[in-house]
Amino acid sequence: MKIKHILIGLLITVSVNSCTEKVPLTGRKQVSLVNEGELVNMSMSEYQKFLSQHPPLPASDPRASMVKNVGVKIQNAVTKFMKDKGLSKNLNGYKWEFNTVDAPEVNAWCMPGGKVVVYTGLLPVTQDEASLAIVMGHEIAHAVARHGNERMSQAMIVQGIGVGVAIAVSQKPEATQNLFLQSYGITSQLGMLKYSRTHESEADKMGLVFSAMAGYDPNVAVSFWQRMAAKGGEQPIELLSTHPSDATRISDIKAILPEAMKYYKKQ
Repeated sequence: MKIKHILIGLLITVSVNSCTEKVPLTGRKQVSLVNEGELVNMSMSEYQKFLSQHPPLPASDPRASMVKNVGVKIQNAVTKFMKDKGLSKNLNGYKWEFNTVDAPEVNAWCMPGGKVVVYTGLLPVTQDEASLAIVMGHEIAHAVARHGNERMSQAMIVQGIGVGVAIAVSQKPEATQNLFLQSYGITSQLGMLKYSRTHESEADKMGLVFSAMAGYDPNVAVSFWQRMAAKGGEQPIELLSTHPSDATRISDIKAILPEAMKYYKKQ
């Protein structure tokens, strides 16, 4: 039994060492045991399931129109950014969708493949397009940086599940499905991931760059997170339960702004 465990450990070590990637912009190495294309396919199914249970606002609704308008601009910025970095292949399989659901939670998220949802409860806090772009850029950055893939890969290592999602689904369908749901925050009450501080910092940095490239002034991020911090003081809200908004975060964002401003061109 000990020998078996040692061999499994060695196989996992070899797999981890041979399956690392770099996060765009930051260059941090991350474990990526899961084929991103397989996760994109899984997200399409889960996204449609979510929308069937939470019908989105019609395109004629001004709130839905604003979300889509901001989303498309950030989509174009992400496409250009990845092309400039020679990473266009990272967006293979992306079929962007931007939907708004009528729900009171201060929340938004993005699945692999560019599947985005914004809750109407977020809009009174964002107040304008620029601040909405800060949130959407941040959530899209999580997907582009493959943070969910990294979390799922780490969980698969801990649970000893094979390195391929297709194989894992056939061998342990329920366990693999649960890992996906947990890694991307898809539960009975969908909420954003409790990402690590490293993931949050990367998403802040990349999100500000995407927003700036889309024509939104990244400086509004400071006032937005200050509003979030104030609202969090009134009552616990979904966004703050997973995305800490405090003095440290605001200070970090201020430090990132000079670099983000290099990408900003007012439209």
